[in-house]
Amino acid sequence: MSANATSNAKGQNGKKLGTVRIAPGVLATIVQATTLEVDGVIRMGDTSSASLSRIFNRDNNDGVKIEVKEEKVYADLYIIVDKNANLAQVGKQVQGDVSTAIRHLVGMPVEQINVYIQNVE
Repeated sequence: MSANATSNAKGQNGKKLGTVRIAPGVLATIVQATTLEVDGVIRMGDTSSASLSRIFNRDNNDGVKIEVKEEKVYADLYIIVDKNANLAQVGKQVQGDVSTAIRHLVGMPVEQINVYIQNVE
């Protein structure tokens, strides 16, 4: 599954140059980096529910699950938050910052960002 961002650039002959394809891993990297910059986020959580799946999971996205449907981004984020932070505020900040980053850096619309606070430390 890859994310598509259609290029609007035109060559010298006026024809469309082509399509830009962005791997979901790139989206996950952008989401993770943006999330970790939010005050109150200590680290990413675990997307695997079972410990055995963690052992055999080679595609570890470190707290991020990304899906692209009909050229729209859906993200599930699992985070560990500072125990002194306002949890609701941190969650909303993560949603806003991640949505902005995807729209600005990739140019894709964001349909949904779910934030799961797995623990506080």
